[in-house]
Amino acid sequence: MLSTVLIWIGFHHVMKLVEQHKYPAIGQYVQIENQRMHIYTKGNGPNTIVLLSGLGTVSPVLDFEPLINEMSNHNRVVVLEPFGYGWSDKTDKKRTVEHIVGELRSALQQLNIKGPYVLMPHSISGIYSMYYAHEYPEEVKAVVGIDATLPAALAYFNESPPAIPGYMRYAAPIGLARLAVYLDGSAYLPLASEGAYSDENLAMTKAMTAWNGYNKNVIQEASELGDNVRKTAQMSFPSDIPVLFFTRDDGRVSEDGRSQFTFLQTQLTDHPSSTIFPLQGHHYLHWTKSKEMSETVLKFLKDIKDKE
Repeated sequence: MLSTVLIWIGFHHVMKLVEQHKYPAIGQYVQIENQRMHIYTKGNGPNTIVLLSGLGTVSPVLDFEPLINEMSNHNRVVVLEPFGYGWSDKTDKKRTVEHIVGELRSALQQLNIKGPYVLMPHSISGIYSMYYAHEYPEEVKAVVGIDATLPAALAYFNESPPAIPGYMRYAAPIGLARLAVYLDGSAYLPLASEGAYSDENLAMTKAMTAWNGYNKNVIQEASELGDNVRKTAQMSFPSDIPVLFFTRDDGRVSEDGRSQFTFLQTQLTDHPSSTIFPLQGHHYLHWTKSKEMSETVLKFLKDIKDKE
C-alpha cells in the first residue's frame, strides 16, 4: 500500500513538470519581494478594468477568459493572479488584506499600468476592493462586483466566514488533487455552455487544479478571512465612486425580508450611476453571462462619462 502511494506521488510530480513545460505562462511576471506574480493584459481603450478572482479559483486568467475576450474589445483588461493562484509563485507572507492589496498595487505600478482603475472583483475579492477603494480612492474610477462578498454582509445576514480545513493544503503536493481531477475532471471545470472556453483552456485548468488546488496560500487566505472582514467591516465605498453590483437573482429571502438585493442596496454609493444588476446564474456569473455583463459594464462606464 505504501509503495503504491509513493509511486503515485512520484508520478504526480513528474506529470507536474511535464505539464508546466507544456503550459507556460501566457502573461508576464513581475517580481515582488523575490516572488513572481503573473499578470495578463488584453485590449486597449479609455478604461483599465482590473479583474480580481474569488477564493480558490485555480487560475483567474483562465477562469475569466470569456469575460476578458468580451470586455477587451473596448477596454484594457488586466487580470492579476495573486500569490498561490495560476502561474504566480506561492508566498510565505500572511494573506492579510493589507498584504494582498499591497502586492496587487505593486504589480500594477511595476508594469506602469496607470489608474484610476475600474476594479472588478468576484466573490471574496469584494473585501479587497473595499479596502483598496477606501484606502486609495484616487486610484479607483469605479467598482463592478461579480456576486462580490462585501465586508458588511456577514453581520447583515448574521453569518460566519466560510472555512477550508487546513489539511487540504496537502491535497496537491501528495497528488490527491490530481486523483480527484482524473476521477471527475468536469467537477473542476466551469459550468459553461460548450464553446465558451477553449479546449486548451480546459486542459490547462485541469492541470493547474492538480498542481495548485487548495494550496497553502489559499488555505491561509481562507483562515485569514475573519480578520480581513473585521478590518474592513466599518469601511464603505467612497460616496463619489460609482458602483455596479452584478448579483445572482436566486429568489432567496430570509424570514425578516433580507436578501442579497436588499443588502446591496445598503452598499450603493451616492453617485448617480450606482446600480444593482441581478442575473440568473451560478456564483461564477461570468461562466455563462460574460456577453451580457460586458454590455452592461460598457453602458455603465458610458453613463459615468456622460455624468462627468
